Amino acid sequence: MFDWNDYRKQVGTRIAEIGRISPETIRGYRALGDAGSKTGLLDPKIRELISLAVAVTRQCDGCIAVHTDAAIKHGATREEIAEALGVAVAVNAGAALIYSARVMDAYSAHQVEP
Repeated sequence: MFDWNDYRKQVGTRIAEIGRISPETIRGYRALGDAGSKTGLLDPKIRELISLAVAVTRQCDGCIAVHTDAAIKHGATREEIAEALGVAVAVNAGAALIYSARVMDAYSAHQVEP
């Protein structure tokens, strides 16, 4: 299996490199992340569970590594993480179903009326 801890460190090293070259890019990224947390409406654990579901949807290994670590640090259990991932699975299945309807619509657009 994948060494997620080592990968997270590697990602951090490369992001730090980007930060040295383009500090405003990293500042902007951090501002986006910090903006939502300032309301205090969602606790950090819930934000991390949402982040994991989005990470799966976006297929981002770096996000999975970082947000799994953060979710655990904020007290997320294995069961809570699994439930959040179940939401990602359901939403992705729903999105596939919606886009399947679009394919059928595109097919219908090519049909010649008798």
